[in-house]
Formats: sequence, C-alpha cells, structure tokens
Amino acid sequence: MPPTGPSPALFFETVNAFQRTEALRAAIELDLFSAVAAGRRSAAEIADACRASARGVRILADYLTILGFLRKQADQYELTPDSEVFLNRASSAYLGGAVDFLLTSPLRECFENLTAAVRRGGTATSDEGTVSHDNPVWVAFARAMAPLMHLPAELLAGLVGGDRDRPLRVLDVAAGHGLFGIAIARHYPNATVTALDWANVLTVAAENAQRAGVADRHTLLPGSAFEIDWGGPYDVVLLTNFLHHFDASTCEQLAARSLAALAPDGRALTLEFIPNADRVTPPATATFALTMLATTARGDAYTFAEYERIFAAAGFARSEFHPLPPTTQQAVASYKS
Repeated sequence: MPPTGPSPALFFETVNAFQRTEALRAAIELDLFSAVAAGRRSAAEIADACRASARGVRILADYLTILGFLRKQADQYELTPDSEVFLNRASSAYLGGAVDFLLTSPLRECFENLTAAVRRGGTATSDEGTVSHDNPVWVAFARAMAPLMHLPAELLAGLVGGDRDRPLRVLDVAAGHGLFGIAIARHYPNATVTALDWANVLTVAAENAQRAGVADRHTLLPGSAFEIDWGGPYDVVLLTNFLHHFDASTCEQLAARSLAALAPDGRALTLEFIPNADRVTPPATATFALTMLATTARGDAYTFAEYERIFAAAGFARSEFHPLPPTTQQAVASYKS
C-alpha cells in the first residue's frame, strides 16, 4: 500500500513553480512548439529548427512532457491538443505573446514584494501600482493580451441582445485593445463604438478596429475615465476588466458615471473575475484577488453580491450575474431602468 499521511509534495511543487514558468518561457522564446507543429519530432530536429543544442532541447522537451505541454513516444515528441491551439505560432489563438505582459518586470517586481504588500494591504512597489497615471504597462497589456480576449468578447457581445440591425451606441471604458467594443460592432452593423482610454493605449484599439473592418464606426476618446466627459447618451457602457483595480467606493463612482452616460433603457456590462461568496471558488477566478493585492493599492476580486451593492448604490435598478464558460471570467449586466 502507498504511504499515507502528511506529504511535502505541495510545498516543493509550489516553491519550485518558477521553474515551470521559465521552462515555458524558454520554449516560447525558442518557438519550440511551432517547430514540433511543423513536423520536427526528435530532439535533434527540433534543436536544428530552434538553433539550440540537441541536449538542451531534449531536457527541456522532456520537462515540458512531464508538465503536459508535449507528448513523447520513444524519442519522438508531438503537441498536445492544447499546445497545438495555443502555443503553435501558426494558430490564430496563439497565446505565446501574452508572456510579454504577464512576465514583464514591473509585474514580477510586484510579486517579489508580496510580503510587504500583505503587510501594507496593497502593492508595495508604488502608491498606485499598475493604475498610476498613464502607466505604459497598459500598452503592453493591449498588445499582448488581445488573443486571450477574443472568446470573452464574443460571449459578452451576446449579452447585448435585441435586434441586430437597430442603431446602438456603445461606450467602451478603459478599452485597451478595444476587442469588446469591436465585437459588438461586428455583430451589430449599425452600432457605433466610442473607445475611452489613454491616448497611447488607444493606438492599439484603433489598429484592431481597422483590422476588424469597423474603423468607420469606432471613435477614440483619449483621457482618464475619472476626468474627461464621457458624452452620451449610450445604449451600452462596457466596464471590462477595469473595476477590479479599485476599492468599492471608487467602483461606485465609476458605476455612477456609467448611469449618467446611459440612455433611459441602457445597461452597463461588466466583465470581471467574480468569485463565489466563499472567495476561494472557482479557483481560477478566486486567485485573481492576489494579483490585485500585489499590483494595485486597493483593488480586489469582488463577489456578485458586492457588485450588486455597488451598482444599486449608484442608482441602477437591477443587476444580473452571467457566467461565461469556458472562460474563467464572469459578467454582470446592470440596467438603468
């Protein structure tokens, strides 16, 4: 019988987790997965394509096989279905570029100072962390994270509902890459979208709107969401991956600005990491609270009950919760009337 009782396995898996990160980053930098997708199967063949040593590739590829990114039969490697879709550079769903944001030095520094952040109750790297004025990290975010947002954007667009041919005025707050407003514009041919964000970030949204063929219905509104006039009235206000950066009172201010910008029958659509009331499930959603602790002064992963209170306090009539499987995010639809 296998031994039972306490095990140090979780400790060692966690304390050595950085090795997994660096192995994956090395494979992406070498474009190892694309080499395997192109038919290189042995360590020597992959090494030749990646301009690396056969010994180095063999050890890295074996480690990636152990992690579940590759499969191995004899001395031949092949991609798993997930790696084929998300780590092959030829795939339209390629996520390798996301490491340019997720592993950027400012974000890693935040986690290197996590002990101080826990003591302080917020990021220890600066007063405001990633939400400091016109932070250049959001340009990296807009460029690197867009591939991850295609599916959530499509699912969120499905919450707009109604006649697809009706005129629709949309405000995309903190638009970033712009994909959420762009998805609505693609599905609603008479929709016009106003993208609000810092000017340098909006260059990315403009590029994506041009690429999607909706640039003629996509307007840029550069500036701070806290300072400039939002205009309106709008039928839909998008608050996507934005509110989690702030404390509840600041979220309420943004909700109030959304209410004021909406037409009488308008709605705000919020996309967020919304854990269950226990704050530990579902794990992929609930763990986001730690990211906010490390990288922002007062941000959090709020429950739906908290979002209900935030939007009700701002004057919204009601809010609805919408899970968005298979993504790790959820949505809240808040109605003005």
